[in-house]
Amino acid sequence: QVQLVESGGGLVQAGGSLRLSCAASRRTFSMGWFRQAPGKEREFIAAITWSGSNTVYADSVKGRFTISRDNAKNTLYLQMNSLKPEDTAVYYCAGGDNLYVSRRESDYYYWGQGTQVTVSS
Repeated sequence: QVQLVESGGGLVQAGGSLRLSCAASRRTFSMGWFRQAPGKEREFIAAITWSGSNTVYADSVKGRFTISRDNAKNTLYLQMNSLKPEDTAVYYCAGGDNLYVSRRESDYYYWGQGTQVTVSS
């Protein structure tokens, strides 16, 4: 079993930046970020492979968000720039044992409790 703990959420004005972190109790091969806005289904944001050489992003965040990982620290990051009010959501970290990046929730076995990001206009 892997425990994932997110941090770094908060309130920010539109156009601002935040960096989310996700500390894992042990390494997982694939990792990703998802988010869920009020009244909406959880959606994929970004994913990264073990080596960090392969990443994939949702079109809605491409060019604004950057996913990265530090395997020495078992930590996943999400740098979020040029934030918009529509980015307001609870952000979840996810981990899996796949060797490929995936947009599918079913490919991730481990989930954090989520961290709230609120972007004011």
